Amino acid sequence: MEGYIIKFDKLIGIYNAKGSLIGELQYFFGKIVGKTHCALCDITHGTFKEKRVFSVGKQELNLPFKFLHLDELDSKLKKFSNDAPCIIGINNSKYSLIITKEDLEKCNSDVDLFFELLNLKIN
Repeated sequence: MEGYIIKFDKLIGIYNAKGSLIGELQYFFGKIVGKTHCALCDITHGTFKEKRVFSVGKQELNLPFKFLHLDELDSKLKKFSNDAPCIIGINNSKYSLIITKEDLEKCNSDVDLFFELLNLKIN
């Protein structure tokens, strides 16, 4: 149905990295040597912690927004692991890929561009 806007109950960001200590260290060193990259990590985090401007933007959404690593995905989210990094929208238990890795790359680590894109997708 053209022009129909889906409202989401929840958003999930999937990082292209593992969340274990070893996974985090592998990502960190891989990034330093140019062998690992996650556009979502670049948007959400600075060197060691979540960017303040990202935290504020996330709170302003008034929508649950959770972030998971590849080794933290449940069976419904595992089907999106090859799409990581990405953003998944959940509406009435239906999971939809709403922001692709290509979309995230185009944000070029810019938090404001990310939230502009996200708002276009969810409103």
